Amino acid sequence: MNMQAPAARPQRAPGERIRNAMTCDVEDYFQVSAFAPYIDRASWPERECRVEANIERILAVFEKNGVKATFFTLGWIAERYPQMVKRIVAAGHELASHGYGHLRASDQSRAEFDNDIRSSKALLEDLGGQAVIGYRAPSFSIGAANLWALDALHEAGYRYSSSIYPISHDHYGMPEAPRFAFYPHGPDGLLEVPITTATVMGRKLPAGGGGYFRLLPYALSRWMMERVNRNDDEPALFYFHPWELDPGQPRPDGLDAKSRFRHYVNIDRMERRLEALTRDFAWDRMDRIFLNK
Repeated sequence: MNMQAPAARPQRAPGERIRNAMTCDVEDYFQVSAFAPYIDRASWPERECRVEANIERILAVFEKNGVKATFFTLGWIAERYPQMVKRIVAAGHELASHGYGHLRASDQSRAEFDNDIRSSKALLEDLGGQAVIGYRAPSFSIGAANLWALDALHEAGYRYSSSIYPISHDHYGMPEAPRFAFYPHGPDGLLEVPITTATVMGRKLPAGGGGYFRLLPYALSRWMMERVNRNDDEPALFYFHPWELDPGQPRPDGLDAKSRFRHYVNIDRMERRLEALTRDFAWDRMDRIFLNK
C-alpha cells in the first residue's frame, strides 16, 4: 500500500474557520466489542434497546447548535429502527455504514467482509433514500494485517473509509499510518480518513473522541483539536457513540475492571461535554469536508 498519497486539504474561503468532522457510531451499549466475552450475540434481540432515545437527544443537541454530522450506522440497528434512520437523514445528516452486526473486519474472511459491507450498504440506502459512500469498521479493525479490506470497500462502491486509528492500542491501531486523509491506491481509489491524533513532543496522542474524550479533561481534548487545526491546518475528526450519553443504561454482570472503567468512565459528563464541543468548533459531515460534496 502506498501511504504517501495524501488527500488535498479541504477548501475554505480566506478567514473561514476550519470545519471539523463530527461523527457518531450508531450502536447500542450491548454491542461494543469489549462486552463480547460477557454478552452472547444471540441475546441481542431480547435486550433493552436504548439507541433510539439516545439518538433523539443527539439530534436535539446538533439542531440546537447547527451541527451537521455523519452517522455510521449498524445495519442491525437500522433494520429495527427505520424511522430513526429516516429522522437522521431528514435532519440533513450523512448516513454511512458501520457494517451490519458489529463484527470486526479483522475477524472476517474476505468473502464474509464483502457480504457484510454490501448488505449493510444496500439496507441503509433503501431505508435512507440516499447513497451510502462512507464506512467505518467496528473497533477500527482495519490495519496492517488486513489492508485488503480497503480494496473490498472500493469495489463495493464506497468512496471513503474512516477505519484506521494511527496509534498503538490493545484492541486496534496502526501507528505507522498517516495522521490525515490519504489515498492508499491513488486519487482514483478509496479515501481513508484516520481518526485524529495530535503530536506533542514527537508523540502521537489520541485526540478524536471516544473513551479518551470522557477520560481526559475537556480542556485538554479541546486544546489538542485546536492544535490540529492551528499547527497542522487540518480538520479534526471526532467520534462518539449514543450509549456514551446514557448513564442509565443496563450494566452487564461480570465485567472485568478494565472493560468496566473504559465503558463507564465519566459517562454522566458526556452530554455536557458534547454540548461544549459543538459550540467551541465548526462542524460538518464527512462527505462535505473530505469529498467536497
